[in-house]
Amino acid sequence: MGAGGRMSVEGRDFVPQTNKDPLHRVPTAKPPFTVGEIKKAIPPHCFNRSLVRSFSFVFQDLAIVSVLFYLAVAYLPLLPAPLRLLAWPLYWAVQGCVMTGVWVIAHECGHHAFSNYSLVDDIVGLVLHSALFVPYFSWKYSHRRHHSNTGSLDRDEVFVPKPKSQLAWFSKYLNNPPGRFLTLFVSLTVGWPLYLAFNISGRHYDSFACHFDPYGPIYSDRERLQIFVSDASILAAAFLFYRCAAAYSLATVICLYGVPLLVVNGFLVLITYLQHTHPALPHYDSSEWDWLRGALATVDRDYGVLNKVFHNITDTHVVHHLFSTMPHYNAMEATKAVRPLLGEYYRLDRTPFYKAMWREAKECLYVEPDDGSKDAGVFWYRNKF
Repeated sequence: MGAGGRMSVEGRDFVPQTNKDPLHRVPTAKPPFTVGEIKKAIPPHCFNRSLVRSFSFVFQDLAIVSVLFYLAVAYLPLLPAPLRLLAWPLYWAVQGCVMTGVWVIAHECGHHAFSNYSLVDDIVGLVLHSALFVPYFSWKYSHRRHHSNTGSLDRDEVFVPKPKSQLAWFSKYLNNPPGRFLTLFVSLTVGWPLYLAFNISGRHYDSFACHFDPYGPIYSDRERLQIFVSDASILAAAFLFYRCAAAYSLATVICLYGVPLLVVNGFLVLITYLQHTHPALPHYDSSEWDWLRGALATVDRDYGVLNKVFHNITDTHVVHHLFSTMPHYNAMEATKAVRPLLGEYYRLDRTPFYKAMWREAKECLYVEPDDGSKDAGVFWYRNKF
């Protein structure tokens, strides 16, 4: 299955990315390597899924969540008022980050990367995602289609950029600092529920698309029963939320759980946005798109210490798109193994995520082909109106 991270394939030598400028465009020509050759460059054990090891990350994250919850309940009310005003935001930020790690593990279950047993993956994913108000099977199927069509302007599922001619009439009025701030604020606060409920930022469907609608255009007939299961699990989580609010007060539940959940949703949108929105990344229409070039049209980002908290979904996203059933705890080793082979086709941007967020919101407003280019099906981000 692997060749121990070898540096050449069938006599062809590949070199690491030599251009240090992360804004330098990635190549759009057909890569000089295949998916099979990439797989051979990765040590075979990286594809092995360990049930024990995967569950260890679940228990680790839930233990931290529980400790933080206990500290908030037992000690935050005892603090003097000024310290309490500082402690609550700290709790929300830290708890939200750890809960984002839980979200990542549930996402991994949807990719069958948690264990060798599909039933175990679905049970764990359903429980964890439902606790975070995510419809597990609904997300699993739409996200799987995103992985099957990454970088396609016609079939990708989320953060699909539009040509200039299809932008809303008010877009040019948001192309300024206040407009960018407003756009980012809305995206990071309500962007995730708007996507689930109304397919905002998702691909175009001919009829109303909603992740909670089993009969909507997102899903096939064989998937509809599981969408009902997802909806029932969300209703059960909502009922539990209601019972807790009735027993302990709505304000208490919002402070302990609701605000950290907003942090989770914000990071989820931000991480996904920055993985697929970058001035150096192309998008393709149906005349140019193929799966490998689409999968390579993603970028690894550096979130500092949060890389580990988020189980490296941030800085191993390229290899995740190439081999989505690979468990996260092997993705760093796999990324190091494939970088020499991918060369200029691999993109890592170490710009701090808060700076990258603002830059991409400024630079990446719509897509168009280069003027006079022979590759009319290759689209690049633009921002000039």
